[in-house]
Amino acid sequence: MKRAIIVLVIIAAIGAGAGAYYVRRGGQEITVNTSPVSRGDVIDTVASTGTLQAVITVTVGAQVSGKIAWLGADFNSIVKKDQVIAKLDPLLFQTQLEQSKANMNQAQANLIKARADLERMKVALLSAQQMYDRMQALFDRKLETQADLDLSKIAVDTAKASLDSQDATVKQTEAAVTQAQASVDQNQTNLEYCTITAPIDGIVTQRSVDVGQTVQSSMTAPTLFLLAADLTKMQVAANIDESDVGRVRPGQRTTFRVDAYPGETFVGTVSQIRLNPAVVSNVVTYSTMIDVPNLDLRLKPGMTANLKVEVSRKNNVLRVSNAATRFRPTLDLFAALNEPVPPEALGRGGRGNGARANAGGAGGGPNAPVASGTPQPAAGAQQEGSPGATRQRGDGQGGGGGGRGGFGRGGDPAQAMERFKAMAPDQQQQFIERMKARGQDTSAFEAAIAKPVAQTAFLTQPRYGAIQTGATIDALFAPLPPQKPQTGRVWLYVDKQLKPVTVRLGITDGTFTELVDDSLPASTEVVTTVIGLGGVRPAAAAATGNPLLGNQQRGGGPGPGRGF
Repeated sequence: MKRAIIVLVIIAAIGAGAGAYYVRRGGQEITVNTSPVSRGDVIDTVASTGTLQAVITVTVGAQVSGKIAWLGADFNSIVKKDQVIAKLDPLLFQTQLEQSKANMNQAQANLIKARADLERMKVALLSAQQMYDRMQALFDRKLETQADLDLSKIAVDTAKASLDSQDATVKQTEAAVTQAQASVDQNQTNLEYCTITAPIDGIVTQRSVDVGQTVQSSMTAPTLFLLAADLTKMQVAANIDESDVGRVRPGQRTTFRVDAYPGETFVGTVSQIRLNPAVVSNVVTYSTMIDVPNLDLRLKPGMTANLKVEVSRKNNVLRVSNAATRFRPTLDLFAALNEPVPPEALGRGGRGNGARANAGGAGGGPNAPVASGTPQPAAGAQQEGSPGATRQRGDGQGGGGGGRGGFGRGGDPAQAMERFKAMAPDQQQQFIERMKARGQDTSAFEAAIAKPVAQTAFLTQPRYGAIQTGATIDALFAPLPPQKPQTGRVWLYVDKQLKPVTVRLGITDGTFTELVDDSLPASTEVVTTVIGLGGVRPAAAAATGNPLLGNQQRGGGPGPGRGF
């Protein structure tokens, strides 16, 4: 009996200790998930979709109307230039040609007769002139009367008029012969058009007619065949969104996949960004042509390509998980770990670490919520040691008037510049004068005003006929400048304590981000998420004296331990 009582007491003691432990720990065990710093490739890409098509396609049509009498090509037929691929019924055109030839023969006969009459008129004129000359000689010797002389002169004038009339008849007949010859040539050409040949070497990708079908050629030529010049060289017509087209340049490497070969990746090169926007459902896209080799002819016209344009690529570099760059510990977590809160956790520096919350003019005080965003240098870190470092206040007066739009030294420089550019010219000058009166640096704002002035020479050039330095506008697209490194922060979990590490970040592929410096060696474990803080949040919030501080510090994060 005593042994049973002793056992029950021991079990009760163990249960009480475990219960006290779990009550103190909030009922859950804190788990810190980490990811190692690795070495590999980081590729910044622009994703899009496109359609495969031949580089050169030629539509073969009929220039005359008629019935298809014969077809010499079908789908997928390989044809050579000038090869006969179709024939129209030529009976009607042969009849028209014979009729035009008969008209031409008649016109030529009329021309021969007219020329003969012209020669006869010339002889008659010569005879009348000789008669007149003899009558003139006899009249001078007073052997002929004046009336006979006048009759001879009238005969000469009549012969001349007849000659001129016949000369005009000859020219009219010659014109009729020319017209008849043109009609013959036209009907001969129409007859030749009944035989349709391939204009290029290629492959038939489309046949639109059958034997016996009548085609009508009036305003436009009916389509009979569609020829692809060379399917060993193809192109992808991709639709690049307007938000990404600024990062696309000719010559960039592109990879894509098609549904027909799901396990294979094909490679192409951007060749052209066409300045022809397409608006579909209020989305603006630009057609971008990508050259693709197709030596094995596996890629076919019309296939849908899911492609990625490589904007930037870094091979075999140190990289860190994007989850680690986004992780921000909360005050709850430090309280649960019995660890003092470091200054870095209060929004000083790092990628999306709330530098704007501490900046004057952002509209928040020291306890403002910290937002997550793109990597930016901390406002506080930038101002350390400067005259404006001690003027960062939450009343909107930090720096040089941050409460009036965030232009002060405590505000975000990028946002300040955007607001400055949106001002009218007179407002810009007044703003610069106010900054100079406070002794602040205005060089960046003055440069922003000077930049448009430097473009005046370009704006004053003739809008039409100006000489370009490149053969096409694509040749004027300069390569993208290298991306500037940005400051970020990751956290280490060493000896059950969180340690912040400031790093410099480069390009990202959405999963990993390049580490520009060697502040973290490979295989270093960095914190990505923390779970198991549900039971300690109320106590931590109450300890601060502000029940809203916990939510503010968490910033509406998606999960426990993911605030800031």
